[in-house]
Amino acid sequence: MYQKRNSGWMKHLDFMLMDLICLWGAYFMAYYVRYQKFIPFQEEKFINMFQVFFFCHMFVTLFNNSFKNVLKRGTWREITSALKQVILVVMSATFYLFATRGSTNYSRITIFVTAWFYFLLTCMTRFLWKAFLRWQGIKGAKKRTLVVMTTAGMAEEVVEQLRVNRFNGLRMVGLALMEDGASKWVGQEMNGIPVVADAATVAEYVCQEWVDEVFISLPREIPFPEQIYSELVGMGVTVHLHILRAMKLEGQEQNMGRLGAYTVLSSSINMVTTGQAFCKRLMDIIGGLLGCILTAILCIFVAPAIYIKSPGPIFFTQERVGRNGKKFKLYKFRSMYMDAEERKKELMEQNQIKDGMMFKMEHDPRIIGGEHGIGGIIRRFSIDEFPQFWNVLKGDMSLVGTRPPTVEEWEKYDLHHRVRLAAKPGITGLWQVSGRSGITDFEEVVKLDKTYIMDWTMGLDIRILLKTVKVVLMGDGAY
Repeated sequence: MYQKRNSGWMKHLDFMLMDLICLWGAYFMAYYVRYQKFIPFQEEKFINMFQVFFFCHMFVTLFNNSFKNVLKRGTWREITSALKQVILVVMSATFYLFATRGSTNYSRITIFVTAWFYFLLTCMTRFLWKAFLRWQGIKGAKKRTLVVMTTAGMAEEVVEQLRVNRFNGLRMVGLALMEDGASKWVGQEMNGIPVVADAATVAEYVCQEWVDEVFISLPREIPFPEQIYSELVGMGVTVHLHILRAMKLEGQEQNMGRLGAYTVLSSSINMVTTGQAFCKRLMDIIGGLLGCILTAILCIFVAPAIYIKSPGPIFFTQERVGRNGKKFKLYKFRSMYMDAEERKKELMEQNQIKDGMMFKMEHDPRIIGGEHGIGGIIRRFSIDEFPQFWNVLKGDMSLVGTRPPTVEEWEKYDLHHRVRLAAKPGITGLWQVSGRSGITDFEEVVKLDKTYIMDWTMGLDIRILLKTVKVVLMGDGAY
């Protein structure tokens, strides 16, 4: 959701956990070497030593910032870093045992052999894990997409510099060349990256394609594209600006960081920490699991009722547009007749939403059994939305977010409408609990969605969920 602002040890939690496992493994191996036994928990003193190693490891890792820039460290620097970690942990443990006057009760051989195995295991694990991350990046596992705005003369250098660091989690999908006459290069490739736009078309390209972030690196002789920059940030796209061209606009947050070899100022309409993103995803997983269980129970009663009134599939699937233009399949209980999509074209004149940016009408004849039939009931109490908990569990959606548009609706978006796609779509959201049955102005929907994205907190999500339960129980459905 939005631009993530990583903090401290949370950024490399995987390395921290693997290092701790290496320490425990080393302790078990050292105990076996000393006593020819596998389980060191038969005596209380060895249980205590196990606990001392654990707390010393946590203390050293957190306060020494042991994994800072771990992904950028070379072989020799990694070896010295691992050696430093081992020495600090063992010295901390020895000092603690000495200070508590318990050092004479413990095996010094076990401590020193633990240190030796710990050093070997942690070096091997770090090298293997970094090799895996490099392989994962090379195989195209990077999920966030990046468009680079630059010039033809700088393109090769910029692309190469961004490729040097494989751990940004970004995949370059296109170049936008900003000098006059750049349209002649559109459709060609530079350093293996396609040229997808020029200054006149880059904002439209970002609006219509799946683009998560944009990096702007321009020479001083090229006027800064202030309007394009403002439009991109206004869409909800994270924009990384080469620090020499940095500027500040109202209604955005900025964060200093690195992108490849460049120092950049990243601008977004909101930024969240790794901890906040973790809490939101954890809430989604728990809610998704519970929702899927409820969906399975509801299916026992809803499925036969739907099939009896309208034979055909119980579930309705539709391609929707998610965060930053990523398309996914959305699932619902089918509440309309099988020909609903075909009949929608005939009913567009009765659409209550201006400009046809969404579709909503009262007394929709496509609903199975009408408003008082099975289709109307499951829509009024939002039962048809329950299969979307599977989308939440998969990661396509969140419990709370913005409602995902259809592809047809998305293709009609103006640039400022794209801000709705800056966040992961949700089953419910701010505009749904702010009078969802009464809002017929799409611009008002966009305004509420933008407010949610800019003001997002975990507390806001919880308040929206509580209001959603109230609204659903009152029977004000039909998202």
